[in-house]
Amino acid sequence: MMKLKRRAFLAGMSAVVVMPAHTLLAADFKEADSLKQKSQSGALPPLKDRLPESPLVIKPVESVGRYGGDWKLALVGGGSLSMLFRYQAYEPLVRYNTDWSGVTLNVAEAFDANADATQYTIRLRKGMKWSDGHPYTTADVKFWYDTILTDKRVAVSGQGHWKTEGKPAKLEIVDEQTFKVIFSKPNGLFPLQVAWSNWDHTTRCPKHYLEQFHADYNPKADELARHRGFQSWIAAFQSMAGMQEDNTFFLNSSKKPCLTAWMFTIAPGENTERAVAERNPFYWKVDTDGNQLPYLDRVVYQLVADPQVLLLKAMQGEIDMMDQYIGTPNNKAVLYDARQQGDYDFYTLTSTEANVMNFMFNLNHSDPVKRTLFRNRNFRAAMSTALDRQILIDAVLVGQGTAAQPSIKPGDPLYNEKLATQFTEYDVDKANAMLDEIIPKRDGQNFRLDEQGRRVTIIFEIDQARAIFLDLFQLAIPMFQAVGIDAQLRTMDRSLWETRVRQGRDFDATAHQFGANGGIAAMLDPRYYAPTDSNAFYGPAWSLWYVNPTHENAEEPPEDTKKQLALYDQLKTKADPAEQAEVMKQLLAGAAETFYAFGISLPPDGYGIVRNNLKNVTKTMPNSFGWPTPAPTMPEQFYKT
Repeated sequence: MMKLKRRAFLAGMSAVVVMPAHTLLAADFKEADSLKQKSQSGALPPLKDRLPESPLVIKPVESVGRYGGDWKLALVGGGSLSMLFRYQAYEPLVRYNTDWSGVTLNVAEAFDANADATQYTIRLRKGMKWSDGHPYTTADVKFWYDTILTDKRVAVSGQGHWKTEGKPAKLEIVDEQTFKVIFSKPNGLFPLQVAWSNWDHTTRCPKHYLEQFHADYNPKADELARHRGFQSWIAAFQSMAGMQEDNTFFLNSSKKPCLTAWMFTIAPGENTERAVAERNPFYWKVDTDGNQLPYLDRVVYQLVADPQVLLLKAMQGEIDMMDQYIGTPNNKAVLYDARQQGDYDFYTLTSTEANVMNFMFNLNHSDPVKRTLFRNRNFRAAMSTALDRQILIDAVLVGQGTAAQPSIKPGDPLYNEKLATQFTEYDVDKANAMLDEIIPKRDGQNFRLDEQGRRVTIIFEIDQARAIFLDLFQLAIPMFQAVGIDAQLRTMDRSLWETRVRQGRDFDATAHQFGANGGIAAMLDPRYYAPTDSNAFYGPAWSLWYVNPTHENAEEPPEDTKKQLALYDQLKTKADPAEQAEVMKQLLAGAAETFYAFGISLPPDGYGIVRNNLKNVTKTMPNSFGWPTPAPTMPEQFYKT
């Protein structure tokens, strides 16, 4: 059944259950009528030739479903395409189980580790195919390894879980289905990291499609690139592969083969009003009765401008399932009253975020004066002390919450009281006194002046679709101004925010919500405790240095940050959960000293809405991007009555 070894990696099963494939014979397999007609006409191969020899067998949450219908969803703004990992694009080698206590097999039929977690042997499913019918084999994995992970011309950053000591693991191809990943040092977190929302590139890189854009495989790649409007084959390949940035991966992607349950026929960027993904005829999962999944024919995304439009559509029953952007405390009463009108009910999201909103100054700012100011820990502590968190909690979170920094939730074995509670007590006099020691001079309007005599103006740049952020900033901005800081808010479309903040160096500050507050999640996403990836918006150049020290925009961090990163490297070498926890505690203690970011409150449990005719939906699930809600509950087994 499951050859996923070592107790750190084994998955407890709940809700959706992965079953052994040998319980079904090929004769038991069934398909949707639309595919059966295409198969009978010769437009598609027979079902037995479209499925792998050992398809993944899924036991549905409630019952075996029936074919047909659309899953109606929405994408907000121009830069929210990472949401697609939550709905249709989560198919890594191994995936998280439903309670996020471990991982279970998915694309991989076997995933074995040696005793010290330096070598993993992974076996793919024989006969598995991309959505266009081309075989998915280790040739695709090797192509990704050669052209994206290790090709310095393409220079895609990230994929730190494939590296130790900054160097990629060795890839050894055994046969068409089997490969080995060999690390120079133990990498105990590797299986858990492979399962992270969008980290597994090995299942998203079709060689037979992408090789046309790479000069090593196509001598005319430059010519093809210029024909498509690119300056070189490198730019074209980066764009068509799309591994650097989620939006790029999904934009105009209807021709890119996939392994997902639904494949785009109208991709984002190809239509201004909607995106449509249709059933993948070569999908490799079946239910316990042998029905090829998915049950639903299509996923239809409405492209909406802002959360208010989305809220109205949800209340009118035009959205089948949604929590992002509309599941705010202030909206709950409105959505509750509209349940009958919209024919929906609620599901519960258990909190996994490190805070409801995290304030982050750009410690790598291109302006040397601002950079020096922002790096002063006492400055960040003073700004945190200037916040009256109880007012923010009462007014915006409708009283649900407790003042806290980005941290681990109480009751978790990793909880660190200092990290969670320091500088959370509101004291405007203390904040002013701390700032007086750093930037004492003020102008005629009582705003502080920096060492060059300029007003200390800090512009927080945020994604305009985050309605709760807008409400929190309406109250937080005057609190910062009350201690002499000319704080301002600049909102923008998500796509611009991604460019300005995630990829920029000139922004002053931002705010974000995610990160993790306990357990496996905190170890895999320590963004507020060490700048390990591009989600550490306080240190974009430091995170680049950690992933790729030779990157042109990388900057070597100070010693305290290097110590944090070294601890994370040490954590990754541990395969034993107890040893992992011990190192993580040291990392959290260091984070209390570095104090990179500050927040408002640990979030209460959230909610989402789901239409009453959508079945097999898990009623309680974690709320996270890393565990891409609701994808680990396997939407391919959702169906409509």
